[in-house]
Amino acid sequence: MSMHVKKGDRVRVITGKDKGTVGEIIAVYPEQGRVTVAGVNIIKRHRKDRSDGTGRQVVKGGILSSEAPIDVSNVQLVVRVSGKEVVTRVGYERRPVTRKRPDGSEYTATRSVRIAKKTGKEI
Repeated sequence: MSMHVKKGDRVRVITGKDKGTVGEIIAVYPEQGRVTVAGVNIIKRHRKDRSDGTGRQVVKGGILSSEAPIDVSNVQLVVRVSGKEVVTRVGYERRPVTRKRPDGSEYTATRSVRIAKKTGKEI
């Protein structure tokens, strides 16, 4: 499944308990259609201390907080326009590029690039 956002993009959460929060995508799961955003959808897990059998503690237990994935439809891309962050939709364009073959000859091809709909610029 193709997604409109990638790892490292800044996004705004548009629905749910963290609505309005802006964060960076730290993980993408295209098979499930979900993304993990830094500082969003924080969950708490209780974990026991674990040892390796020799009495040494391997994993420290306690109550651990971490981000859980949210659906990709609940985030919208944020771009910077003249010092302000604005949300935008994502479009795609085919742009011509020049490539080299292993023998040294050149040829023209096209590649797909993401475009911010509000600014028309490449992301």
